[in-house]
Amino acid sequence: MKVTITSKNFNASQRLKDNIESKFEKLDKYFSSDIISNIMLSQEKGRQKIEATINAGGTIFRAEEVADEVYESVDKIIDKLASQMSRFKAKLVKKHKGQGIKYEAIPEYDHEDDINIVRTKKFELVPMDVDEAIVQMELLQHTFFVFLNMETDSVNVVYRRKDGNYGLLETTY
Repeated sequence: MKVTITSKNFNASQRLKDNIESKFEKLDKYFSSDIISNIMLSQEKGRQKIEATINAGGTIFRAEEVADEVYESVDKIIDKLASQMSRFKAKLVKKHKGQGIKYEAIPEYDHEDDINIVRTKKFELVPMDVDEAIVQMELLQHTFFVFLNMETDSVNVVYRRKDGNYGLLETTY
């Protein structure tokens, strides 16, 4: 596994980078080909934040952790990623047979949690611009809103971020 570490508002020591690489190499046993993991280190309000994304054969594993001590965050994020792989192993095997993941190396998850869809909604996609979609989302008091972007003629999602700003997801075909 190739580990790419970037930092923002944070000065990562070589010891920390080596620690992160050694911890992520333990996850390497789950993957059958050269997988790249992207690690982002940052500092937020005096706390250390680490974000990890692993793209394995079209399946994306992502975890985020904020703590006072960055080494503690690294341990927690490794546990989160391993837990994700275990929890969704059966579903991933059905969807992606042999595409970059060694499923036999992933431990079985103790609790079989079925994903239950408890409500389905249908709604008409109304063409609007991004600003109008944000206003609509706020009026509905939701944290996200799906709309047809009149500028790109594609389905987009606006969402409220934890920092109070907004994000935009654009779809492509």
